[in-house]
Amino acid sequence: MPTRERKLAFVLGGGGSHGASQVGALRALLEAGIYPDMMVGTSIGAANAAYLAVHGVTLESVERLTQLWLDAIGIDILPSNYLWLSLRTLLGRPEESSTQRVREMLVQHGIAPQITFGQIQGVQLFVVAADLNSSNTIVYGVNPQESVLEGVLASTAIPPWIRPIETNGRYLIDGGFTSNLPVEIAIRMGAAEIIALDLSDPYGVRGQEHKTKPLISKVIDLVLLRQREIELALAEAQGVPVLDVILCEDPNIPIWDFNHTKEMIAYGYATMNKAIRTHQAEAPKWYRKVLPFGRARQKVVSAVVNCGKD
Repeated sequence: MPTRERKLAFVLGGGGSHGASQVGALRALLEAGIYPDMMVGTSIGAANAAYLAVHGVTLESVERLTQLWLDAIGIDILPSNYLWLSLRTLLGRPEESSTQRVREMLVQHGIAPQITFGQIQGVQLFVVAADLNSSNTIVYGVNPQESVLEGVLASTAIPPWIRPIETNGRYLIDGGFTSNLPVEIAIRMGAAEIIALDLSDPYGVRGQEHKTKPLISKVIDLVLLRQREIELALAEAQGVPVLDVILCEDPNIPIWDFNHTKEMIAYGYATMNKAIRTHQAEAPKWYRKVLPFGRARQKVVSAVVNCGKD
């Protein structure tokens, strides 16, 4: 991996089953010789980032991560009966099976409880959770003694499937509630250029056909898009270039539906390759030899491929 004075961060956003697209995008980046100094993830993005950070940011690790995703098809990680699960949660009887299933899968694939952030070699890792007690964004990885497994479980604790984590006076849930695309966290941790693997649906709340999505889905889309706009605006204000690549293969696929994993991986790979070609074609030839992304333009760069409409 080349040495850089300016840290390049891969920022992996949340999006449940759509996280498969990030696996394809990561393959495209590494095949192009683009390696991160830092990885920052929220929710499923935290799980993908942690897997690579722990096992090494290599094509071999991406291959194993790909197989993990393919093996997860049909396991019912996030059951589709979320209304019933929500009712159980409201009645104080949350379902435990999904929480246990996710934990067992992480441990089985190398994210052991004893592994700390300080033991990770070759790349910095930060994962994002939200604290319901303090209303703060929590960043795992700042303290090198923190458990990677705890950080990922906190970052992926999305009700009603996975119950929040209670630890040290904190009540932690999915980081997507405060920072679904943690660009600001990456900047705070020292990133000087960012490639964002974004699972947002930028068109989710703009349609006039209100029956297309349930009201709650539209509300969530609105909140996540507003978060994204603020984080990218902050990067632009601070002169941190961001290549924001939208990897939403089909926004109509629910976040709990893992049956489209193979197609999403292929879509992420193709979309990232297109973004790389487009961006490098615009950068000065001398600069491409130094770093594929970055100071060629001191502003936010958006390589957006329309969700399912390209």
